[in-house]
Amino acid sequence: MARRSAAPNSGPAYYSRSAVTGRPGIQDLDGVETSTFSRFMDEEIWAPEKLPGNIAIVTSISVFAAGIFFVRKFGDLIIP
Repeated sequence: MARRSAAPNSGPAYYSRSAVTGRPGIQDLDGVETSTFSRFMDEEIWAPEKLPGNIAIVTSISVFAAGIFFVRKFGDLIIP
């Protein structure tokens, strides 16, 4: 079966927020700019290029916290 593709010169399948508003990182809702906290979340936390690093940080903190919980709860069973 042949693979289908978009027609030549059809353009992107989606438009990013910066392409629509003309300003990278700022979402324009009826002429109102988003807050600084919202821009920080969009640019640093939910940005696709930074998401793998953020997931690694959350995973490492979770494993560390689970280790502390396990040792405090079941530490007496570990030591003979």
